[in-house]
Amino acid sequence: MSSNEELPEQSVQNILEQESLKWVFVGGKGGVGKTTCSSILAILLSRVRSSVLIISTDPAHNLSDAFHQRFTKAPILVNGFSNLYAMEVDPNVEHEEGGSDITDGFMSDLANSIPGIDEAMSFAEMLKLVQTMEYSVIVFDTAPTGHTLRLLQFPATLEKGLAKMMSLKNKFGGLLSQMTRLFGVGDEFGEDAILGKLEGMKDVVQQVNRQFKDPDLTTFVCVCIPEFLSLYETERLVQELTKFEIDTHNIIINQVIFDEEGVESKLLKARMRMQQKYLDQFYMLYDDFNITKLPLLPEEVCGIEALKSFSHNFITPYQPSIVRGTLEEVEQRVSTLKEQLLDAEGELERLKKGKQKV
Repeated sequence: MSSNEELPEQSVQNILEQESLKWVFVGGKGGVGKTTCSSILAILLSRVRSSVLIISTDPAHNLSDAFHQRFTKAPILVNGFSNLYAMEVDPNVEHEEGGSDITDGFMSDLANSIPGIDEAMSFAEMLKLVQTMEYSVIVFDTAPTGHTLRLLQFPATLEKGLAKMMSLKNKFGGLLSQMTRLFGVGDEFGEDAILGKLEGMKDVVQQVNRQFKDPDLTTFVCVCIPEFLSLYETERLVQELTKFEIDTHNIIINQVIFDEEGVESKLLKARMRMQQKYLDQFYMLYDDFNITKLPLLPEEVCGIEALKSFSHNFITPYQPSIVRGTLEEVEQRVSTLKEQLLDAEGELERLKKGKQKV
């Protein structure tokens, strides 16, 4: 690139400015801060959009912990907001109440015979519900990378399931219907009913799949930390997203240690050197991405006020409060060392007094 002006901005401002966006996925390796990032993205979007829904599809739901509010599988208004809603969905098939053991068992066997069909059907049902809701934009707090990739494969998975059901129907004719009648299940669980349900889901899936592949409507935000495994997972995720034709041009690098500590620490310096090595690789691999760096904090970002306070780092690149080598930094370091010396002298006095008493 010829000049700094051509470099993508180091923030998520591009997502907030893209008014056509309908779906925003947030994903990455486990433990990198996906829930915090998706929650803050939803808060920022609520400032520029009429209504926002954030959905957690991670079985280990952390959305309730992030907002300090209990959420369920139905959208609930987030405390302190008038246009931000949240819900947590279970990516497992929920059998309808009143179904017999035979129907449940058959459905379970069917799900097991087609890998991923249970999650795909569940996600299709959830999308069917979401499609009827009027939200300006929907943010997905996804499960760790492997689950997310299965989630993105659900259109193909459902089509395979449907094809398998059709082949069974052609192969065995009316045997399935005879068996359901024999066990007294009735027509509501016959082959036509199952095929009808899958066909209905397929229509929803195809419609949503077209939206997912439209960069004007959908984008995927990758969250990571500056470490080898996270870099590897991010590269894998970006490649898979490209294969699925899903737009991704934003990476959030979380837990970055900036050179602003007044205290000299060998461990801290070693971590900073390690992180810098992987940060350089991120910038080299994704030079056309919007890369947002977030600082490592001494405390967790939990609760609405903490999320709001931390959100400015998503808009404005974080700058260390004190720059190394300046007069201010040296004075700060001397002041800190004096405080540590006073604390150490006080501790020494207490230990001497304790020894004298013994």
